[in-house]
Amino acid sequence: MNIRKIAKRARVSTATVSRTINRHPSVQPRLAKRVWRIVEELGYFPSTQARALVSGRSRIFGLIVSEITNPFFPEIVHVFEETALQHNYEILVSSTVHDPERMKTSVRRMLEHRVEGVAVMTFGMEESLLDDLKLRNVPLVFVDVGPARPRVSNIRIDYLHGIRQAVQHLAAMRHEKIAFITGPLGLKSALARKEVFVQSMSEIGMTADPELIIEGNHTLEGGEEAFAKLLSRRLRPTGILCSNDMTAIGVMRKCYNEKIVVPRDLSVIGFDNIHLSQYILPPLTTIEVSQTELGRLAFQALLHDVQRETPNPKGTEYVLKTSFVLRDSTAIKPGKGRP
Repeated sequence: MNIRKIAKRARVSTATVSRTINRHPSVQPRLAKRVWRIVEELGYFPSTQARALVSGRSRIFGLIVSEITNPFFPEIVHVFEETALQHNYEILVSSTVHDPERMKTSVRRMLEHRVEGVAVMTFGMEESLLDDLKLRNVPLVFVDVGPARPRVSNIRIDYLHGIRQAVQHLAAMRHEKIAFITGPLGLKSALARKEVFVQSMSEIGMTADPELIIEGNHTLEGGEEAFAKLLSRRLRPTGILCSNDMTAIGVMRKCYNEKIVVPRDLSVIGFDNIHLSQYILPPLTTIEVSQTELGRLAFQALLHDVQRETPNPKGTEYVLKTSFVLRDSTAIKPGKGRP
């Protein structure tokens, strides 16, 4: 099946069929309706590659995430795809699993499919793909690490707002020994969260004890291992802030194994507010980074750059604010005002 047969059946020119399929606004609604009816009747599927060669546009955006198994990312993918459909775009999704070779493969796939832009939601290895894409003038969106250059958008996450609220909450609950389990400190986002934690502690006149800061890896198992290290040290925390929810859930699993009751014996706070965090027991107090807003912002940033005739020479920055979500995994310090 090809557009010539569709044009013959719809009694229009092949140019009209082509413009209709590419959703060009110049086609009269009456003719477009007739063409789409024939397309559906004949079960025609236009070739994306051929369409890109003819029109110069693929109407495909790429989306690269770290790992699709992490509950933080599926919501971003879902929102990005839903927004793309509303704007008649397709998406090409790739997961790197923190592997540089997978990252290179992802970039190659994007270029082979002539994507119009790429949203990089990986929290690591971004620099390795920048050189491959910048020479092709492909609009890019990064989280936190986007350089100031044309056709590059950076979504800066305001970690301070949410982490400050979390630290102040623990202090108000009379906790003095507050631990922090970081993400992999090779990631700029994990390092930023750690630095903001130290700053927030200093703002309320408390010192972040280095003995109570442990590096994790943003996984359930990493949370268990990091908390085991804390338990083996001289200082025992009464409150823990984690760099993501998966780490916090791992901490709570270790607490269960060690007969430590959350929040009676230990207050636990996560970061991300993944959907699962409100269903574990007790429901997890956390810091929200809206995955819905992140996915929507990433798509809109790409769309704006595609539509913009003259790119901003220093790129574009968007800010996504974090916020504190109070649930049941935190309480007053043990022995302080408890009945």
